[in-house]
This record gives sequence, C-alpha cells and structure tokens, in this order.
Amino acid sequence: MRKIILLFLTVISFKLSAQEVNIIPQPVEIRTSNFPNEAFAIDKYTVISINDSSILNSAHFLKNYLLKYYQIDLKITLSEAQTNSISLNLRKSQYKNPNEYFLSVLPKALVSASSTAQGLFYAIQTIIQLLPQEKDSLGRLIIPAVEITDYPRFDYRGMHLDVSRHFFDVAFVKQYIDYLALHKMNYFHWHLTDDHGWRIEIKKYPKLTEIGAWRNGSIIGLWPGQGNERIKYQVLPAEVKITPKDAVIKTDSIRHGGYYTQEQIKDVVDYAAKRYITIIPEIEMPAHSMALLAAYPELGTEPGKKYEVAQTWGMMNKYNNVLQASDTTFKFMENVLTEVMTLFPSQYIHIGGDEASKVWWKQSAVSQQIMKDNGLKTESELQSYFIRRMEKFVNSRGKTIIGWNEILQGGLAPNAVVMSWQGEKGGIEAAKQNHKAIMTPEDKMYFNHGQFVKEDSLTANKFSPLINVYNYEPIPAELSAEQAKYIWGAQGCLWSEYITNPAKVQYLLFPRLDALSEVLWSPKEKRNYSDFQKRLKTQFKRYDLMGITYSKRYLEN
Repeated sequence: MRKIILLFLTVISFKLSAQEVNIIPQPVEIRTSNFPNEAFAIDKYTVISINDSSILNSAHFLKNYLLKYYQIDLKITLSEAQTNSISLNLRKSQYKNPNEYFLSVLPKALVSASSTAQGLFYAIQTIIQLLPQEKDSLGRLIIPAVEITDYPRFDYRGMHLDVSRHFFDVAFVKQYIDYLALHKMNYFHWHLTDDHGWRIEIKKYPKLTEIGAWRNGSIIGLWPGQGNERIKYQVLPAEVKITPKDAVIKTDSIRHGGYYTQEQIKDVVDYAAKRYITIIPEIEMPAHSMALLAAYPELGTEPGKKYEVAQTWGMMNKYNNVLQASDTTFKFMENVLTEVMTLFPSQYIHIGGDEASKVWWKQSAVSQQIMKDNGLKTESELQSYFIRRMEKFVNSRGKTIIGWNEILQGGLAPNAVVMSWQGEKGGIEAAKQNHKAIMTPEDKMYFNHGQFVKEDSLTANKFSPLINVYNYEPIPAELSAEQAKYIWGAQGCLWSEYITNPAKVQYLLFPRLDALSEVLWSPKEKRNYSDFQKRLKTQFKRYDLMGITYSKRYLEN
C-alpha cells in the first residue's frame, strides 16, 4: 500500500509540475521534475550573475521585467554561479545552433548557458514565461524545476507593422518590438512609406515629411464592393449594385499624419538591437508612391499633375501612384536610400515592388521611350528594369533588397529576396531559382484580417482564424530538400487601414503572434494545436499582467 501511495504522489507531483510549464513557443526539449520541492524561489535576495560583460544587456532586460511587473529589484553581479542566483553563462561550447540555449532550474539556482549573447536573451524570454503571475505569501516567485534545451527552427522569424495608413508613435513602436522579443522573433519589417503617408525624415528632401507625411482625411469604413455589412459610407438605393465605380466614397476630413525624425529612428534601431531584433525598413517603389508624388510630382508619369496624399485604400488601378522609371527618379531614390541605409544597419532593405499598375506606364510617352531605349518589350520588363536598377545601387552599398513577390514579374533581380504574399507561388518560384524566400501568404499571415467569422470591430473583410495560422507550414511540399533550404522563414503582416490605436493592434496581434512564433521556432513535430490552446490560458494571464488587450472569446474554448 505504501508503494502505491508513493507512486500516486509521484504521478500527482509530476502533473502539478508539468502544468506549471506553459511556454510559447514550445521548446525543443523540456524535462520536468517529479518533485515540487525542487522548485527555485526568486526573492529580494536573489542575484542575477553573469560570467561575461557582453551578457549585461540580457541581465538588465530580466531585471527591468521583474521590477516592472513584480516590484522585485535584483542586483546584477559579474561572477560565476552562486547560491540563490539566476546565472547566465556564456560558454564557448558546441551547440547545434548559434542561438541554442540550455536552462536548468535547481532548488538553489537557476542556471542558463549559451554560446552567444543572443541565445541567452532567448533563455531570458523562457525564464519570463516560467514566472508565476503572482508572488507567494512570502513575496517570492516560485519557478518549477525543469530542464530545457532549445533553439529556433527558422532563421527568419518576422513580424510587420504598417505605420503609413495609421501612424504609431515611438513609444508604441518600442512596445511592439517588446512583443516580438517575448516571442523570440528576430526581424521587424517596418512599413514606413505608402500612398497614405511618408513616415521617415529624409534630410535631402524635406517635403517628403512636410507634405507627404500628412493627409486631409481617411476613408470611412471599408472600400465599397467588399460585401461587408459594416461598410459605413453613404447608403445607395437597394437596387443599385455597389461597386467602386458607382459607390459614393466618404472620408472623415480629419487631418492625419506624423513621421519619425532620424534621431528617433536611431533610437528605435538601438532599442531593437538590444532585443536582438533586426529592423528591415520598407521604402515603397515604383508604386504605392502617392505620398512621395504629392511632395515631388515631377517624379510621376503625368507631367503637371497635382498629386495628393491618398485618403482611401485599395486604389491601385483607380489612381496613378507609380513613379516614372527615369534617371531623375533613380537618382532621387538612390539619395533617399543612402540616408535610409545610414540609419538602418540591417543587411536587408525592403523596396516594395508590389501592385504597380502597368496602365500608367502604357499611357506615358516618356515611359514608352524609356522602354524603347532599353530594349524592353513589356511594362512588366520595365518594372524588372526599375527593380534591377535599384538593386544594383543597394548591392553597391553592401546591402540586399527584399521585395514583394511581384518583383518576379519580367525577371527576378540577381540577388533579391522574395517575400511571397499572394499565396505561396512566388516563394516557390524564388526557391526554385535559388533565391531566399519569406512566406507571408495573405490568407494565413495577414493579422489585419478578422479572427472570427463575425468580428466585433472593423477589420479587412477576410478571415484568418488562429488555427489556420498555427497549422501553417512555411515549407511547401512540392519543394525538394535542396530547394526547401531557400525558404528563409515566414512573417506575419499587420496592415493598418482599419487599425487606429494601440489597443486594436494588440487585439489583432494576440494570440495569432503566439501561433506564428511556434510555427517559426518550434520543431514541426512538436506542434500540437490542442496543447497550444492549453498553454494559451497561461499566456493570457501574462497578458493580463502586462496590460495587453486580446480577445476574451479564446477563453471560452
């Protein structure tokens, strides 16, 4: 009988310990203890010990987190592991991945090691997720005994934010970067320019922000013709078919805008770097350039035209937002990118390349002459000519371009990375041509789409539920093992047409960011949606602690 009781207690203690370990993304290996008394307690006497000054950044990140959310202020010491310590150790040993880390929770210490400072930063994010939501009666934080070995599956784990349609200030951009850090993401795609606003200071061309950073209104509701009952524009008679051609578009006439100074950009870049996140800036070309053209109309395809910063979305074929592929334009964009590349140390510069309506080049005598002079037979070849010219310049500065999958039209630039948003076809084609590809198919990776069939707030009229994000596999089955190596990773995108405030960013981001992080970090065979849903319950408690908005409907499942 005694043996049965001991066995029962062992099983129960194992279950209690396992229940306390709810980490997202799921680590490669987790080994939990059978004995709750092996847990480690963080109290006011605990110290954070580091064996190398290069780890100080990660130590401060943990220190600040504990102080902000638990009011526990720990001392940081440069020393080897000691009793009652959180020990972070840089070890030049052989790991499977440069960002691999090992973490062990013992009764008298929490010990972590990695061969890189970045790996230890990821260990910190795991430690944060091992913390309980509340202190015990003695004011301690009890962490369950566990051993973890962990490293990422994909090298590119990205998230995007559009600040052109709606501008978000520096404080929130930093908060957004913290969200990515918590989920072990390592790339932030910052969409800085578009038809609706130019958001980055360029000293050589001040009108880009004096004029291009401001619009005189924003469309009310969804673009007509999307078949959504939430469209809020002037009501037409029932017998009139609603299409963009015959619908009445209304705007709110509220001036909207803003931009980041170069000093602010440097500050954000430094903030992200301390979280091991690389910022990839996007400067749109040759289309999505209405804000630029409003400031410098001479770069457009219609001489003498007065352009305005766009107030409505989805107007690719309705309004001319395309740059002229002239030497004047190329010199202008080279000057812009020179300043951009000075601000962003990233190896990669995103130049857009999407949704360039060819009709404007067809109608332009200058464009047609450029095509003739360069032996170009189609407007798609003109687009390729534009992208290749810009790529050659970017490459000359030691950088690499990324473009949306339309840069494949007319022939892919020699060194370009393809970001595939119109399904997976572009990424597959790029991989087969031995080019890096980032998968961000709209139907699964666009988080501005509704999370539920009947969304309770205005979103793009499409549906991207959590389960579809979680079940997404970035490597298409049709690729060979060799071709699959060119799938660099994947990215979620958050376009801000209908996102006007930080709370809504949070609502649309969470918990789909959790799902994406697990897709990109965890081993494919480890993914289990039912288990993920259980771990989300604990994650939501962390979000409550951090004051993050998310949909309570997930708690009903």
